[in-house]
Amino acid sequence: MSSTDREAPATWLSQDAYDRLQAELNELIAARPAMAAEINARREEGDLRENGGYHAAREEQGKAEMRIRQLQELLRTAQVGEAPKADKVAPGTVVTIHFDDDADDTETFLLGSREVAATTDLTVYSPESALGQAILGAGTGQTVTYTAPSGADIKVTVVRFEPFGG
Repeated sequence: MSSTDREAPATWLSQDAYDRLQAELNELIAARPAMAAEINARREEGDLRENGGYHAAREEQGKAEMRIRQLQELLRTAQVGEAPKADKVAPGTVVTIHFDDDADDTETFLLGSREVAATTDLTVYSPESALGQAILGAGTGQTVTYTAPSGADIKVTVVRFEPFGG
């Protein structure tokens, strides 16, 4: 089964987050004609090989188009409302873990998308990260081990988790 055959986990957005992302998308789409006009104006300046303004305008247009596609996909697949109460760690939950090798070291973060967390100061970990994959499906009190990018095996215990209210 390829990765495109799997159903992506739902991205839960509060109505506020959904509205904020929709407004950003609308602004980007509305700016398209001005961006095209800027590129045309820069093109008329002459030799495109040495025209930094033209290349910068084209790069900005590319970034804007990529962001438009990203937002369209996120909003198309988003679930708006409150995430269902979960009995296991899932995307869209705020998780507190305890690092088992350190008596006092705990960390609280959102397991999910940075897009969802734009209205919070929480650190965000992707469900696809090493830590994210290790704690997905874990319950309160469960200890899991994951391999850090440095190659070290790290044991953590899920202290608590709750749906993100963002």
